[in-house]
Amino acid sequence: MIRLGFWVAAVVVAWTYVLFPMLILVRGRLRPRAHLVAPIEPTVAVVVAARNEALSIGTKARDLLALDYPSEHLSACIVSDGSDDGTAAVARVAGGDRLLVLDLPPTGKAGALDAGVRATQSDVIVFTDANSRLRPSSIRALVRHFADATVGGVAGNQVYTSADAPVASETGERAYWGLDTALKAAESAAGNAVSATGALYAIRREHYSPIPPGVNDDFYLSLGVIEAGDRLVFDAQAVAEEPVAPSVDAEFARKVRVVTRAMRAIGRRRRLLDVRRYGFYSLQLLSHKVLRWAMPVPLAVLLMTSGMLARRGPLYALAAMGQVAAYAAALVGLAAPQSPIARSRIVSIPAYFCLVNAAAVRAAWNVATGRSIDRWVTARDAVGGAEGRRS
Repeated sequence: MIRLGFWVAAVVVAWTYVLFPMLILVRGRLRPRAHLVAPIEPTVAVVVAARNEALSIGTKARDLLALDYPSEHLSACIVSDGSDDGTAAVARVAGGDRLLVLDLPPTGKAGALDAGVRATQSDVIVFTDANSRLRPSSIRALVRHFADATVGGVAGNQVYTSADAPVASETGERAYWGLDTALKAAESAAGNAVSATGALYAIRREHYSPIPPGVNDDFYLSLGVIEAGDRLVFDAQAVAEEPVAPSVDAEFARKVRVVTRAMRAIGRRRRLLDVRRYGFYSLQLLSHKVLRWAMPVPLAVLLMTSGMLARRGPLYALAAMGQVAAYAAALVGLAAPQSPIARSRIVSIPAYFCLVNAAAVRAAWNVATGRSIDRWVTARDAVGGAEGRRS
């Protein structure tokens, strides 16, 4: 039974982190599913929800004004959700009469986005985070895919920038996100990207529905595109730049919040896991998201069983030693994230890997105990130990 546990856990871990990514990359090359891309100019509304973002909202407003898109086809709405630091006032000054600014009492990000969508009219809705820097060509890169009637949503390319972040977090997150972006591109080439990221994404207006409390808007809405039968594609040229979390604690809190809300979104869109209805996409969603969140279980089984079997063969001994070494390196990276040694991938990648899996455990506990994260807090609160930066 111990051997069986070892091999079952090993297969699950290998599938999630090695075999499935290889399958996706190969499938993207061998079975591309082209779609029409053309320089069209539909009406577009950009909606930004912000809470206590006075330090960055002016830059965001100027980015929106600098977008390379016909002004008669483009509108933008910044929604301040209960901000008490002058976010709305800064946005009004920076945006002038070209941006609509709504100053709401605290309602949560879902309510803020709903208000922004209701206040605009357009064929396409673009969502982007308040702290994301947009390149002028980003909107054109997104909307060109809507020339194909089968495309209902487009995921942008989130790129992380350095901003005095902990070395372990920065290096580890960059490596993790680089692989994730490559997978998203391959998934899109063969059919559908698994989901969008809140830094930048676009959907047809008919695919918008009010966002339930306690879920990620980007995950919930992009899954809705697939559930409706349209394609969700990825564009690497639609770039949104975001800073890495300012501390390991802030990154952990952000991951906990994101995964907690994503798990709840999966619960509401669980039909997408039915392979009879959604075919290969169901396998993508299961492997790319659900199994990653469940990884702490097979990883723990693998560590325990390899230790118990270490004296029964060199393979088990090597597996046990390899895991102990990786977790020891992770401890070094997490304990001293600003140290020079933390910059090494041998330390930073295991550290970030453990941080992500620890966050998944906490998120699963949140879901199991009915704890919902419906409100967002500011970056300074996140550093101080609150639940995260954005909701």
